[in-house]
Amino acid sequence: MLTEEQIVEIREHLERAQNPLFFFDNDNDGLAGFLLFQRFLGRGKGVAIKSFPDLNESYYRRIRELNPDYIFILDKPAVSQKFIDKVKQDNLPIVWIDHHIVEKPEDESVNYYNPYYIDGNCEPISYLAYKITENKKDIWLSMIGCISDCYMPDFYPEFKQKFPKLDKKDAKEAFDLLYDSEIGLISRILDFSLKDTTTNVVNMLRFMMRTNSPEDILEENHKTKQILKRYNQIDSKYQGLMERARKCVEDNLIYFQYGGELSLSANLANQLIYEFPDKIIVVVYISADIANISIRSKEKDIREITLKTIEGIDGATGGGHMCATGAKMFVSDLPEFRERIKKLIEV
Repeated sequence: MLTEEQIVEIREHLERAQNPLFFFDNDNDGLAGFLLFQRFLGRGKGVAIKSFPDLNESYYRRIRELNPDYIFILDKPAVSQKFIDKVKQDNLPIVWIDHHIVEKPEDESVNYYNPYYIDGNCEPISYLAYKITENKKDIWLSMIGCISDCYMPDFYPEFKQKFPKLDKKDAKEAFDLLYDSEIGLISRILDFSLKDTTTNVVNMLRFMMRTNSPEDILEENHKTKQILKRYNQIDSKYQGLMERARKCVEDNLIYFQYGGELSLSANLANQLIYEFPDKIIVVVYISADIANISIRSKEKDIREITLKTIEGIDGATGGGHMCATGAKMFVSDLPEFRERIKKLIEV
């Protein structure tokens, strides 16, 4: 967890910002973190980062378009130095809040916060944002981000008491809620909504900045019609992929590879590790000549295995948490990657 001093510092940064711009990772943890901060301040705009693994300089154009006075970066393990240099030329302060196990940025002008360097823990951004803002009415937003990142927060009993209809009886872990409760359904709806056109994502963000209740998301009206439509569109494809992936069990490994217009590898990997907790999960999404890979494990340090597996593979990148990682490489290197990971998980 961040220190009390760091929490105060971040709150002061937020309060000084009159027109903040939040760049957040394109998942529920990043989304919830942004919404918690924006709703706390009542101002600010958000941009979902779809580039992997870093926030690259192509996103600088959004700064020119939106003319912010403060830059906040949420839930992103890497930010290109070219992006940072461009922001520095505009004399804009950068506040970067992350929770991945990565090296600290070398640029000391960046206000960098990561709980891993405090006590070795990696609480989600949505958890940290809730602790920073202390906005009790938005506890449900933090729950969405936390359970989507496989984290059961210490305020779960408080959420359960406040929103009993959204809860699951006898939930023991975060994914119990994600895959078998109303708050989980809402989480999945928002996650799939992020995988829409830029215009529709912007409209979803505007709706989420103003909504007063999580139940509002489930009620179909002119504000939620596209959000729910996108969920149904993607969910039908997702369920078909899950059905195929469940058949790819080999000993202690599930290795599932697919292509298409839509990347759902992280979503698939998360549900597979929930359904097959004793397996190593590898989900590979192929787009042209690039493979994006999501890897999960409950029993092994999958971060160490991931880094060893990609070592020496030209152009390969990867990293993440001990139980959940991602990697990227050329499709031509997948056979080598598959053989390596099979050997390493047998050790």
